Amino acid sequence: MSLEERAKAAAKNVEGKAQEAAGKVTGDPQAQAEGKAKQAESEVRHGIEDVKENIKKKVD
Repeated sequence: MSLEERAKAAAKNVEGKAQEAAGKVTGDPQAQAEGKAKQAESEVRHGIEDVKENIKKKVD
């Protein structure tokens, strides 16, 4: 498990939430969509780290 990768994913999630919220406030649907996409990317990154962690546990 890479703590650095998990931190990057968490930062991307926060960035996405902020962008989505800003898009809602300004009425910008593109910003909202981009924010949601960043949040989805964060979930994928977390999932990848989970898989890596599980594989490492099984190998060890």
